[in-house]
Amino acid sequence: MPPNVSDSVATDSADVKTVPTPDTNAVWERKRPAQDENNNNSKTSSSSSSSNDCAHERTSEPFRAQIRWPDFFAQLFVHVGFVIGLYYLVTFQAKFYTYLWTLALVWATGLGITAGAHRLWSHKSYKARWPLRLLLMFLFTICGQRDAYTWAHDHRVHHKYSETDADPHNAKRGFFFAHVGWVFLTPHPEVVAKRKIIDMSDLEADPIVMAQRRFYIPLFALLVIGLPVLVPWYYWDEQLAVAFWVCFTFRFTTTLNIAFFVNSVAHMFGNKPYDRSISPVENLAVAIAAMGEGWHNYHHVFPWDYKTSELGSYLFNVTTGFIDCFARVGWAYDRKSVPAEVVARRAAKCGDGTRFLTDEYAHQDAVWGYGDEDIPKEDLDAII
Repeated sequence: MPPNVSDSVATDSADVKTVPTPDTNAVWERKRPAQDENNNNSKTSSSSSSSNDCAHERTSEPFRAQIRWPDFFAQLFVHVGFVIGLYYLVTFQAKFYTYLWTLALVWATGLGITAGAHRLWSHKSYKARWPLRLLLMFLFTICGQRDAYTWAHDHRVHHKYSETDADPHNAKRGFFFAHVGWVFLTPHPEVVAKRKIIDMSDLEADPIVMAQRRFYIPLFALLVIGLPVLVPWYYWDEQLAVAFWVCFTFRFTTTLNIAFFVNSVAHMFGNKPYDRSISPVENLAVAIAAMGEGWHNYHHVFPWDYKTSELGSYLFNVTTGFIDCFARVGWAYDRKSVPAEVVARRAAKCGDGTRFLTDEYAHQDAVWGYGDEDIPKEDLDAII
């Protein structure tokens, strides 16, 4: 495994906070009431601590989703457009600068999702001054993944009620639904109900978030379609059709599916070092593609950690490096993280054991033989 990011940034700035986790079994038991005030059973009920502190009960009621045809055809259009754009790229019909422009858009605007809509607006894992918030909003808007308020709203619901009927992209409903089906199918009634009770007052007080929400349709036309397409057409005489299919549909759908992989792949394929009872997993491929968002088991256990991971160099967590760079100039501050001892306790109690198979921890408690000062006292007492 790569080196620990927290080690590389620990002395970076005094504003990095290690947020103490309450010293109670509630950290691991994840106690949730069987019913809410509306008698909905979407939340999980905790199992007995004597049987398994990490276990979750999941409830599911029969529900038949309906296709939202406008959303379905929108997804069909951009995915067919992705194939057309890919054809222009692999047949080298696009100009060289168009390749660079498309790659730069995918990479830079992805930070609008990871550092902006996700770690800042969804989880409040750090704070940003208005110039950085404006930059992140600009980049996020180019992605075209709805307005930041709606994105963060659904993401908070996802974390609060993960893998229940109230989860907007519940992975227990299958890979396809978690990946893209949830976008064009009617939401479960529990999703609608829980959206109403999630606190969004912080974003409602953010003028940048609310302005983007108010003017999202014209901003979509201008920044999601107009800017990416017109720049190559105007500055290096790219064909308008090539610019449209490559810089809009191919680029848009690439970014969209990278985000979707976090909802699907990172909830199904990987290990669970921190909590074996939940669906999210650690997935290196997703971490690379999504600039650090693939360390998903850790993230669902500690969603307030601005790094979204314990392990991973900047190479595998570009977003953390981005935030740390802006922390150096004072635009990002109050970065929250989890104390190492809390992470270790949680992994030891609830993890699947894979955390201790990594190079970083493999020899943590190893000894060379009798006389090694690291031999535990209870082991010494047992020597015959």
